[in-house]
Amino acid sequence: MIKLPTIEDAGDIAGKHVLLRLDLNTPVTDGKVADPYRIDQAIPTIDMLRLKKAKTIIIAHTEAQDKGQSNTTLLPMWDYLNGFVKLQFAKDLFSAETIKLVAEMEDGDVLMLENLRSNPGEKANDLDFAKQLAHYADLYVNEAFSVSHRTHASVVGVPRLLPSYAGPLFINEVEHLSKAFEPSHPFLFILGGAKFDTKLPLIEKYLLKADSVAVVGALATNIFKNQGFEVGTSLVAQGEFGIDEMLKNPKFVVPTDVTVKKPDGTMEIKKAGEVNKDDYIGDVGSETVETLGELVKKASFIVWNGPLGNYEAGFTEQTEKLAEIIAESGATTIVGGGDTLASIEKLGLMDEFTFASTAGGAMLDFLVNETLPGIEALKK
Repeated sequence: MIKLPTIEDAGDIAGKHVLLRLDLNTPVTDGKVADPYRIDQAIPTIDMLRLKKAKTIIIAHTEAQDKGQSNTTLLPMWDYLNGFVKLQFAKDLFSAETIKLVAEMEDGDVLMLENLRSNPGEKANDLDFAKQLAHYADLYVNEAFSVSHRTHASVVGVPRLLPSYAGPLFINEVEHLSKAFEPSHPFLFILGGAKFDTKLPLIEKYLLKADSVAVVGALATNIFKNQGFEVGTSLVAQGEFGIDEMLKNPKFVVPTDVTVKKPDGTMEIKKAGEVNKDDYIGDVGSETVETLGELVKKASFIVWNGPLGNYEAGFTEQTEKLAEIIAESGATTIVGGGDTLASIEKLGLMDEFTFASTAGGAMLDFLVNETLPGIEALKK
């Protein structure tokens, strides 16, 4: 088990400036936070630091803002958080005004700095940028597991310069996801979404560790194509991925039917080999969900990341059916991925899952590499 320094190890932090790295990169619509799940998870950590009388400086990034707009501000996130925690907002990172706000903080105060990625030094892991951030604080807390696969200044640069600790959310992610390295059996791994090339190491590793690896979503269209099936106008990743060898593995589970959108806009469930050239594969079919349901009933441990179809385009039915089946399974269940969590939250089933990871790419990288750059930075 990975051992990381925690906030409790820091001792008395009353009066100390704490640089708290959060991931507040959430969808924004019409200037308002559209999905607060990730922000909500961070509120107990902020409250804990306030109760310890720390001077908390929140640093975070955002990229996905209102569609059609280029603004990349954390103001909507600050506005949402301000409904739960009284906090100030610094409209930039290093101006004289921001420096003054930091200097005037009192014990228990909370201040949010503007978007880290407004400065190119963040992504470049620039040492001078990291030093400027570190200058604000006495210690650093990483509570942003979901960006800890990035070698950015706020993730790996600042921990070299300050006493550094993992937040409780971060620890929770590591402890729960690490269960996949020595799982109970039968172990079912369900992997959806797109980008076959980035998911390939995960499939290869868990074909060795799991009892069944089910590949669904847009990933499955590459398998259909490899099998010589028509995939119509569906999304297909370019490249050779060793699918022939995977198909020989009895642990490898692929969809047997799909939900297609036809040119006239109607939906139909078809066998995987019966798709027409003008069909779009948007989801798996009901037969595939039944097969997955049988595997779920037998499983003791389940990891699920990624929807069964193009969830954002409205192909939600089969993903939600599977969410309900897994919620009733009684197995140890770990889920992740934005659309996967959205389906579970929509159904009000979040409490029925053992652990829901707030991470996307970081969850997948951790499951493959069993560490992350942000973890290594804290260990040092």
